[in-house]
Amino acid sequence: MTDKTIARARVLLTPVAARANPYATLGAAALAAMAAVLMAGVVVLGPGVHFDETVVSAQP
Repeated sequence: MTDKTIARARVLLTPVAARANPYATLGAAALAAMAAVLMAGVVVLGPGVHFDETVVSAQP
């Protein structure tokens, strides 16, 4: 192998840095925020919480 071939191979093997996508970062932040809100709701309500149906009368 010649030096020229080795240099060409090194150029081909060098990884190209990908540009960061701002929408991917925004989506990841939104997903994390939604998960945090859902987990907070589960902690606040707890496993034994139940909502009783209120009786609504049509006649006052």
